[in-house]
Formats: sequence, structure tokens, C-alpha cells
Amino acid sequence: MKIAVVGAAGMVGSSVVDEAVGRGHETVAVFRRRKPAALPCGVTAVAGDTDDPGRLSRLFDGTDAIVAAIRPAPGYEHTVPATTTALLDAAGAARTRIVVVGGAAPLRIPGYPDRLVLDSPEYVPEEWRAIAAASVAQLDACQAHRADWVYLSPPAILEPGTRTGTYRRGTTTLITGADGTSRISAEDLAVAVLDELESPGGDRHFTVG
Repeated sequence: MKIAVVGAAGMVGSSVVDEAVGRGHETVAVFRRRKPAALPCGVTAVAGDTDDPGRLSRLFDGTDAIVAAIRPAPGYEHTVPATTTALLDAAGAARTRIVVVGGAAPLRIPGYPDRLVLDSPEYVPEEWRAIAAASVAQLDACQAHRADWVYLSPPAILEPGTRTGTYRRGTTTLITGADGTSRISAEDLAVAVLDELESPGGDRHFTVG
């Protein structure tokens, strides 16, 4: 499978690149400003920007799947829906399936199906609220688009860690542990991304933990 990873220089994107290469997939690392400092052998690095959707669609042409792992700089959270729409436009033009790695905020709180994670200070402290709200708008942008997309919501806490190769999968409700925490390593999230690419689960919006 040929996979294009947008945001390959970031925490999630770089983990997805590593996981894809480890599984033997042909991988294209798409970066905007900062080329990844170190890439696994055989990975092709290319510059691509959502300001030029025509170039992106040409980059995506011939790929079997796209992973969008974008994250805005602080203060630019409002750009997420437009950036996501541009990626969906390019994926649609290339007729390529795209997995958008978003945020936990659009998920439901366990036991409270009428409440979003966005509205819980337990999971979203005030300093995270801007990026959390952006992920809700990002999912809305996906749902309004005709591209072949899947939206992956990580748990409340996503950070570098250890690749265990295991995780729990759910749909639109936050996955928590027995102690109420909700977390996963970036490495195990990448495992879930590649599992979805190799064997689609059938859900447009799903989560792992």
C-alpha cells in the first residue's frame, strides 16, 4: 500500500510513518514548513501546503490512503476546519481514502451521552479548550464533505510513550480506564491508524484507548 502522511514532522505523523514503514508500506511524508529531521530508510519526503490544493491532489494521485495528522500552532486553532476541508478536497480529487486524526473533544462522556468531552473540565482544562473546540469544528467539516473520510478521535491524553501494539476500539464515546483516565501513546495510536487502513472497521468516526 502507498500511504501519504500529512503532518509527518509532528508527534502523531512521525509515529504513523514509523509504523507504516515497519509494516512494509511505501510511505510519503508530506510536510509544510519543517522537513522531518530523520526519516526511516525508503521514505519519500515532499513539501505540500493546503494553500495549494492542486499540488496536494497531484501528490495524492496514485496513493492508496492518506493520513492527515495536522495540528495548528497556538493561536491558529481557528484555521483547522479550512485546512481540513482543503485536505478533503485534495483527497476527493485524487479519489483516495483519508483518515483524519483529530481530537477527543467531539466524543461523548461515558455515562453522559448528551455531553461532549469538550464540555468537561475534567478532560479539557481551560488551556486546552481552543484546540479542543477546533477538533469539534474539524469533525463538522468532515461530516459536511463528500470525500471518503474516516475521523479518528484519540483519548483525552495523547503523548509519546511505548508501542505495546494493543488498544481498545470504540465509536463515539470516550474510552477510559478503571481509574477514569483516558490515554494512549502516540505509538499505539499509530498502530490503530494502520490497522484501520489495512482492515477498515466500517465506522466514519471511531476512537481508541
